[in-house]
Amino acid sequence: MKLRNRIHLYTSVLFIGLLILIHAAIYFSFSQMILKSELEQTTLEAERIMEALGQTEGSVPAADLLRAYVPINGMVRIVNPDGSQLTTVTAAEQEQLFDQPFAFQQSEQREIVEYDGIPHSFVSIPMIWMNGEIVNLQVNENLEAVADNLRVLQIVLLVVTVIATIPVLLSAGLLSNLLTKPISSMIETMREIRKSGHFKRIHLPKKSQNELYLLGETFNEMMDLLEKNYAKQEQFVSNASHELKTPLTIIESYANLLKRRGKEQPELFDESVEAIHSEAIRMKDLIQQLLLLAKHDEQWKVDITSISLTNFVEDSVRAFREGYKREVHLDVEEEVTIKADSQKLKQLIFILMDNARKYSEDQIQVRIRKEESKAVIEVIDRGIGIPATDLPRVFDRFYRVDQARRRGGFGLGLSLAKELAEVMGAEIRLESKEGLGTYAQIWLPLTSSH
Repeated sequence: MKLRNRIHLYTSVLFIGLLILIHAAIYFSFSQMILKSELEQTTLEAERIMEALGQTEGSVPAADLLRAYVPINGMVRIVNPDGSQLTTVTAAEQEQLFDQPFAFQQSEQREIVEYDGIPHSFVSIPMIWMNGEIVNLQVNENLEAVADNLRVLQIVLLVVTVIATIPVLLSAGLLSNLLTKPISSMIETMREIRKSGHFKRIHLPKKSQNELYLLGETFNEMMDLLEKNYAKQEQFVSNASHELKTPLTIIESYANLLKRRGKEQPELFDESVEAIHSEAIRMKDLIQQLLLLAKHDEQWKVDITSISLTNFVEDSVRAFREGYKREVHLDVEEEVTIKADSQKLKQLIFILMDNARKYSEDQIQVRIRKEESKAVIEVIDRGIGIPATDLPRVFDRFYRVDQARRRGGFGLGLSLAKELAEVMGAEIRLESKEGLGTYAQIWLPLTSSH
């Protein structure tokens, strides 16, 4: 069964059941109230008859007196202690009450009884008769009119229940459509996505805070994320296929050369192996950078901590100096503490120092200073520099100036550095002049500024 039909069925059954329960409670409460009222009325009539009998003290025959007080739809009977009737008087058209069974009651009795399927109010009160004996004054009243009214009430409530079922069914259908419409829209949208291969969104009405709107909004946000990740995947595949083509071609060429002449020419063998090894390392570095850049911004795991910048940069410079055997001079103008992710900051500094190593032969200078309530890390080289026309585009993926191409860069380092800085709340600035060198700056928030 479809969810919409299930909601429709369950809601309808629930509302109709609740309606029947309410109407049953109304009928039961009203019937008990009206029957209790009739029983009290019969009790008052019995007490009035008993009072009249006491006042006459035998001056008026009992049958005549009882005939004056007999209820319009009832009967009055005096019952002896031995169970025989002393006298019985019935109203007109109520002679059938003569045949009703009777008995002497030891105590006062009040109840609703049924004779021939018709309710009667019955009251029995002990009293002292004229001869000094204890007798029962029994008053019985026909409640057929009350029963007819209750049957009318039953019919009215039944008709009301049937009539009320119609809007209940309609409203339950509308409710089920309202609840399942976003789900149906999502199913239809996903089917269209599967058929067309294009990411689509659910059309949402005016902004609301109800759960159905939030469901559609969440679905659209998920589609945005999937589309963005799909685009990144396509970009990764495209970039990887484009950038890996050159080193693979070189490796293939040298491998073919080795197959043809490697055994006869040892110097050619060494050259080919060195070239293949170099290109393999370049491919490894390229793939690592591509995988990092393929991450969506929300997938970066950031662990922001307080960092004493001087000690941190000293350790990074020492590791870089030993790893690449390049002279790096560290200049600390002011001791500062920052807020950053230590692993990402270290990677960021290494990227900038690695660029300085690739594109300069002189000493690399690293400087720590404070400016504009920020900590600034500068990586300075005196190398080939970046032309002014290329400077605005150096953070684009795979963009390389002509000099950089000759140095074997991928055009991914600064793009990765920019993303690392952004996820930490830092900023990268570049100042460069062609032929004079480059100033790469990392601007970081101070601990006191947060």
